Amino acid sequence: MMVEDVQKLLDRYTAWLHEKTRVRQLQDWVEITTPYLDRHNDYIQIYAQQQNGGVLLTDDGCTLEDLRQSGCNIDTPKREALLKMTLNGFGVQLRNNALQVHAGEQNFSLRKHNLVQAMLAVNDLFFLAVPAGVSLFYEEVVSWLDARDVRYTTNVKFTGRSGYDHHFDFVIPKSRRAPERIVETINRPSKETAQSLAFAWVDTKEVRPTDSRVYAILNDTEGRVSATAVDALRNYDVHPVLWSDREEVAEELAA
Repeated sequence: MMVEDVQKLLDRYTAWLHEKTRVRQLQDWVEITTPYLDRHNDYIQIYAQQQNGGVLLTDDGCTLEDLRQSGCNIDTPKREALLKMTLNGFGVQLRNNALQVHAGEQNFSLRKHNLVQAMLAVNDLFFLAVPAGVSLFYEEVVSWLDARDVRYTTNVKFTGRSGYDHHFDFVIPKSRRAPERIVETINRPSKETAQSLAFAWVDTKEVRPTDSRVYAILNDTEGRVSATAVDALRNYDVHPVLWSDREEVAEELAA
């Protein structure tokens, strides 16, 4: 893949984002409807208001409230720590159960991007992989990596070619036998979540070693993962790994 190919992909993504974004006035707030879908297949919405010489962007508490209404409470120290770690990685604050950031004219796009990505990450992080609520998919992946003696760093941030920050769940450092490996968990695989990861990797790959690899671990415990999501990942050089097939890459990740 050449630089021109990557630029075309970035331009295509930017055009899609602009075309699919809608804004609406709500008294002294502006509602921004993004093209990203939540787990109910509804478009994610955020709200903007001028404050302190800049713009306050918030989810109005919708992300955590939706999880609570679904029976997923952040009521243990471990879950609180996961939430804090996720939000800190995106530079997002938690105020009165609302996710929010403060932006200026120069960094509005970046802060908006970070807030939306944080909403997606929190939603996915705390959506229980087991109906009885025994564990989280992210926690299951951590336990599996530890059991297979995989060395990794969690919650790593890279700044892409576009200037956007992208966060990945795990980075496995280069060894004598294998290159750097980046691992992302996708609890609810869909075309949209696949495209989000694909853009993050396309935007990031130029600043990483040329032989770096990206793996997407897809949760298929509750049903078959769509071929559309798998194909979307493969088209952008991301290696999809079904959770049920995880042992097939255990040696690659532990190398």
